[in-house]
Amino acid sequence: MSRIVSNVPSLTAQRVLSANNASLNTSLERLSTGLRINRGKDDPAGLIASENLRSELAGTGAAIGNAERADQVVNIAEGALQELSTLLEELQALITENANVAALSDEERAANQQQVDSILRTIDRIADSASFQGLRLLNGNLDYEVDNISGNVDSFKINAAKLPFGQTMDVDVVVTQSAQVGGFVLSFGNANINLGGAGASDGADSLFRFEVAGVEGARELSFASGSSVADIISAINSVTDLTGVTATASGASGIRLESIGMGADDFVRVQVLDDGGIDAADGVYRLTDNDTNRADIPAGADAFNASTVTNGIEDDGQDATVTVNGVRATVNGTVARVNTEFLDVEIDLSTGTAGLDAEAQRAGTVTAFRILGGGADFQLASRVNLNGKVSLGIPQVTARTLGRAEVFNGSGYDTFTLQDLGTGRDVNIEDGNLSSAQRVVSQAIEDVTKLRGRLGAFQANTVSSTIRSLQIAFENTTAAESVIRDTDFAAQTARLSQLQILNSSSTSSLAIANSQPQSVLQLLG
Repeated sequence: MSRIVSNVPSLTAQRVLSANNASLNTSLERLSTGLRINRGKDDPAGLIASENLRSELAGTGAAIGNAERADQVVNIAEGALQELSTLLEELQALITENANVAALSDEERAANQQQVDSILRTIDRIADSASFQGLRLLNGNLDYEVDNISGNVDSFKINAAKLPFGQTMDVDVVVTQSAQVGGFVLSFGNANINLGGAGASDGADSLFRFEVAGVEGARELSFASGSSVADIISAINSVTDLTGVTATASGASGIRLESIGMGADDFVRVQVLDDGGIDAADGVYRLTDNDTNRADIPAGADAFNASTVTNGIEDDGQDATVTVNGVRATVNGTVARVNTEFLDVEIDLSTGTAGLDAEAQRAGTVTAFRILGGGADFQLASRVNLNGKVSLGIPQVTARTLGRAEVFNGSGYDTFTLQDLGTGRDVNIEDGNLSSAQRVVSQAIEDVTKLRGRLGAFQANTVSSTIRSLQIAFENTTAAESVIRDTDFAAQTARLSQLQILNSSSTSSLAIANSQPQSVLQLLG
């Protein structure tokens, strides 16, 4: 067919050339930008997937930065705590040096006390100055805020508590079995012991000899006829630091022996080495299993010359059985510890007469305290939710909070902290109780060491592991997003060559199509 008005081959060639030009432009755009998807029409579903992955990448990158910053925060706290450890070691050395009384002048002892005062001030100064961007790290700012503290709680430490935003957490303690001391009641029948009775070998020269042992060690004690129960109590308490056993009066003629602590690790052991022919002696009574405030009278006593006592008789303490917020706690004596994803807390239950541990086997439930908030919250995941939040409590580390220790004073317990080593205080090292001072410093060293260990575990097992995990996730997500959105240059350059050839071909075809109508004019002559 030969027509002039309608040149259909030209229209076809134009359409194909336009399409080839559009494809060529797309190919050039992908090669110039490096992206396969530059706008929604390139791949609607791929664009959605790519944008979602880019959002995850942004969150993951921020989480990596958060974790690295959290590591730096803990590094600053750890550096300050390391210096505190050095200062506490110096305190320990000064206490030991001042105990060498005969070899030191009064001036030297006073100079050592001045060093102690200086160290205590430095500890407080370090606690107040360790900071990150103005946020003080060791002065209690990063500890948890609590209220409604029960009288059944002697002390507590909140290592971590993950709270939903704006909410509080009640810490509920249930005691199904209380902690107990190890102990016995020694009954002598009279306020003064009477030796030289039947079975005595030396008559009036006989001695009543027995050994008392506990967690700290054992000591042998000897008493002559006529020694009072009060004298025996005083002698036992004079070596409490060496045995771990205390003595108190039980009626007019008895002595109650107790381990200094509660729990399965504490015990009291009594061995009669020589009964001295003791007269009218009742012997050794065990404490009642379900109430250590009473002796086990129905079961009777082992006489001082019975084989069970002469070979040694021992009574162990008992750990409490406790659950905290429904989780079975690990207990050492009266100290209960739980560590879950949402709560890491250590609670020392009261041992007073009104406390949960006053009676054995007593079931009790109490809200120990309520956590209002606080602590150091770090966001270590790309999604901002409770699962991505990590909480850490850093308590106040000062002279008035470190080294809390209970020291037996012969009739009860006194509580001291590191600040009590200062001049004029009860356990100063110039004229105070050096044994108690050393116990306080040892506890302070333990407090700081445990805190450093907890912070180190947080860095190694939480922060560092999280950073590595997030970095791997960032790499894999980047790879997935690249597969969807990035240009495959090998394929795209091949496509470009093809489109260039097609473009040239379609241009030539259009020229031929446009020239075809001219041949029709030849029919007109």
